[in-house]
Amino acid sequence: MSLKMNCWEIKKCGREIGGTNVENLGVCHTATYSEYNGINGGKNGGRVCWAITGSLCNGNISGSFAEKQSYCTTCSFYRMVLEEVEAEVLA
Repeated sequence: MSLKMNCWEIKKCGREIGGTNVENLGVCHTATYSEYNGINGGKNGGRVCWAITGSLCNGNISGSFAEKQSYCTTCSFYRMVLEEVEAEVLA
């Protein structure tokens, strides 16, 4: 299985390990959350960021999905992954 693009690659936040914003802003928890590695074809939590408490959305540390649901469900990355998963299920 080849890996698909992760949230940090699409959003270009620079918060992944070795990213351009790590020195000033730190590494996003999503990029290191290995428990979700491979889910939706991503690296670590990179394709399931909405499910990770403490992910960094728009430079802010977010809470649980319940707390950030209204933001995540309108996010273009979330919608893209959802559409891809639905297409794979229907194929």
